[in-house]
Amino acid sequence: MSSQPSLKVIPARHPWRIVGGIVVLFIAATLVQSIAFNPRWEWGVFSEWFFNPVIIEGVERTLLLMVTSALLSIIVGGLLASARMSDSALMVGLAWGYIWIFRSLPLLVVLIILYNFSYLYDTVSLGIPFTSLSYGHFQTINVLGQFSSAVIGLTLVQSAYTAEIIRGGFNSVDAGQYQAAAALGLSSWRRTWRIILPQALRAILPAGFNEIISLAKGTSMVYVLAMPELFYTVQMIYNRNQEVIPLLMVGAGWYLVITTALSLLQYAVEQAITRSERRVVESAALTRLVRRYLPLRFVTRQKAEAAHAHTR
Repeated sequence: MSSQPSLKVIPARHPWRIVGGIVVLFIAATLVQSIAFNPRWEWGVFSEWFFNPVIIEGVERTLLLMVTSALLSIIVGGLLASARMSDSALMVGLAWGYIWIFRSLPLLVVLIILYNFSYLYDTVSLGIPFTSLSYGHFQTINVLGQFSSAVIGLTLVQSAYTAEIIRGGFNSVDAGQYQAAAALGLSSWRRTWRIILPQALRAILPAGFNEIISLAKGTSMVYVLAMPELFYTVQMIYNRNQEVIPLLMVGAGWYLVITTALSLLQYAVEQAITRSERRVVESAALTRLVRRYLPLRFVTRQKAEAAHAHTR
């Protein structure tokens, strides 16, 4: 027998990838050199202020604003998304109007209006419209302070975007899943929570975390309320010492830390959901295997024992 000639495997060559990688590394090295070794960036001032207690307090207020507004916007956005998907034309119209208004208004405008709300309305009361019946009167200036105005403004604007993200996630689920869930006889709440929501989360999470990251950076807009969050704190410091660029880099560095932590959290949540879905699939496959082969082996064993008893 003649031996088969051995085949020589030649890997595919991609010279342009190598060229592109070299160009990118060259540009990155140039940027690092120009930033790290330029004395005008004043990295000594940056390191002096980065962990300053005043800056840390601003970071804490920024995180508090972000977390509070994010949680409230998820709740309000979920309710708006439910209204948008309801069968009631009134609910759909009201939710659509809310989303239209607050996606159109700049955040800066909303914050300024809220902070000057006491000028428009002296008191806030609960009552029946177009009647003299009212219950409870509150001085507006005592209700809307710096922090509450910032949280309400961020929540009002952010919930409009969150509602559309949630609605888009639910619409991405195949219609057959809704029909299959309804065929199980589950209540609408259990269908949504146990079947539809886990599938919609795959589409909601990436866009939702992007909005939370945008919200973290959007907290810098509350400087117009003179609230000492991170950006306002940095601004007040460089107005005193005139070290504008190093202090701005301090703020940029902390925003980079916050957004990086959120990105890592997003990755961890997505991986956890992927592992959970994989376990569900494996468990379902194992259940089908057991149901298919275990009864067959059990019946075969019963027949063998019956035949053995008959021969005895």
